[in-house]
Amino acid sequence: MYALEVKDLEFGYRDELVIRDISFHIEKGKFISIIGPNGSGKSTLLKILSNLYRPNSGYIFLDGKDIRAFKRKEIAKKISLVPQDTNIDYDFMVEDIVMMGRHPYKGRFQKEDEEDYRIVEEALYMTNTLQLKDRLITEISGGERQRVIIAKALAQEPFIIMLDEPTSNLDINHQIEILNLLKRFNSKRGTTIVLVIHDINLAARYSDEIILLNMGKILGKGSPEEVITTKNIESSYHMDVAIEKNKYTNTIYLTPIGVKG
Repeated sequence: MYALEVKDLEFGYRDELVIRDISFHIEKGKFISIIGPNGSGKSTLLKILSNLYRPNSGYIFLDGKDIRAFKRKEIAKKISLVPQDTNIDYDFMVEDIVMMGRHPYKGRFQKEDEEDYRIVEEALYMTNTLQLKDRLITEISGGERQRVIIAKALAQEPFIIMLDEPTSNLDINHQIEILNLLKRFNSKRGTTIVLVIHDINLAARYSDEIILLNMGKILGKGSPEEVITTKNIESSYHMDVAIEKNKYTNTIYLTPIGVKG
């Protein structure tokens, strides 16, 4: 049984299709990156997979069950979505933000118990934000805030964590820190990770599989070596590129050469 299975998916705004006849599956415990040029439908696809958007047609099966059969709270126990924009304008303590990840498990007037606090503390510890728990979310840096939002996702104890550009607008050291954290959680807990990412080389370094979108369709799906080819990159990004193995990471590395005319 797959973590996610997608069949004949289509989605559009008014008369314009953004996602076109997409079918694929994601195995449990895999680290999956979705890449593609701007406007290829990456973020839209992630929102459909997390049930934020309803497709025009097609089916999504979550852990073998049609996602439409789940109640919203049931989906929140299985899928946690980290959005691209993590700006928060209200003055909540970091611990309170992470505690919001426990809401799917609580009744309407049910208070947090000792187990909830234990799970939240563990999520804070794993994201190296425990020392921030009594700080206001508005008073910490962008990199710290990103880790706090991921801690909230971990506190949900989901089956799948989905992230939309989790490394955008971060310095390279914070990008590596976030991706190392996700890979560690993926390896130790077996949690399926699905993320939209802009950096092809980081996708190749961390992913078990890559989905390459172009104009709302899947141009390639498979291992980084299978998907990140000169033909696929030239077709989707319209770039001349050189692809080789990075001797330090032993993963493939793409170097742009020029824009195709």
